[in-house]
Amino acid sequence: MNADFIDALEQIEKEKGISKEILIDAIEAALISAYKRNYGTSQNVKVYINRETGEVRVYSAKSVEEIVEDDLLQISLEEAKEIDRNYEVGDMIEREVTPKNFGRIAAQTAKQVVVQRIREAERGIIYDEFVNKESEIVTGIIQRMSKGNVYINLGKAESILSPTEQIPGEAYNHNERIKTYIVEVKKTTKGPQILVSRTHPGLVKRLFELEVPEIHDGVVEIKSISREAGSRSKIAVYSHDENVDPVGACVGHKGVRVQTIVNELKGEKIDIIKWSENPEELIASSLSPSKVLKVIANEEEKTALVVVPDYQLSLAIGKEGQNARLAAKLTNWKIDIKSESQYNESLEI
Repeated sequence: MNADFIDALEQIEKEKGISKEILIDAIEAALISAYKRNYGTSQNVKVYINRETGEVRVYSAKSVEEIVEDDLLQISLEEAKEIDRNYEVGDMIEREVTPKNFGRIAAQTAKQVVVQRIREAERGIIYDEFVNKESEIVTGIIQRMSKGNVYINLGKAESILSPTEQIPGEAYNHNERIKTYIVEVKKTTKGPQILVSRTHPGLVKRLFELEVPEIHDGVVEIKSISREAGSRSKIAVYSHDENVDPVGACVGHKGVRVQTIVNELKGEKIDIIKWSENPEELIASSLSPSKVLKVIANEEEKTALVVVPDYQLSLAIGKEGQNARLAAKLTNWKIDIKSESQYNESLEI
């Protein structure tokens, strides 16, 4: 190695942000192993790289002892005194043992270490970038499918959309652009593992933040979301400005804003309701699109009896109970729905 190599390390320090000293220390440590491996020795050696010229020197280090038990690691006090009268027991003596052809091995080893460290540093940068994007939306291009997993190119990294995070029945086509929600970023030996989702309620929340300026600016707040991915979502919104209608802001002119989100979710229906601190109002709204006649709430047990017109019962409950189920998740109340006839009959008993 030579001065050009040192210049190259300084350039890497500027471009990649990896300290030259850290690289040299790593190379010196690797060269010790390389020396022992190539020259079949178990002696205690040290490697020094000149920070200016790049010259590499190898030294054998031995401790000064009264009685020598291992010639490779120790030297007698008598022999040490012949080298320098000032040596005492416990001192370390270093003698240069640099082989003539060690420069080639040193250059090869140094290159491997530098490449490895650059790769590690780049992985670290990518990890730091994406770990800060957890719970955010990213747009990528579908690269491939394998064992049910969808692999998405995010530019600097690849994310994994596992079968459990895929919307039932949704098709994932090669080279198609897709928005996903980052659930978790893990640090692995092969670089960051980015786990994304299409089913997470957070995806709906972030899509509304992207599409509705009033939400992005904090004027309108998303209070609660319940979702059955691929089928239906309910979202409860609240306005901090009495002059701004939270539902209207989310729907947009002629439904443009919500329709953009529905299209992104491949036709998933979205019910937008106005949040209320009043449990009766909130529960009644949560059962949209059905009409509600009466809500009898028990705040201690967080249970509510909801009365709907007879012809609205099936709509209120929803197909396979979906509407009632989503309303319960949205409000965090246990909801029992009865038709007007059923409620009146129960009063007569």
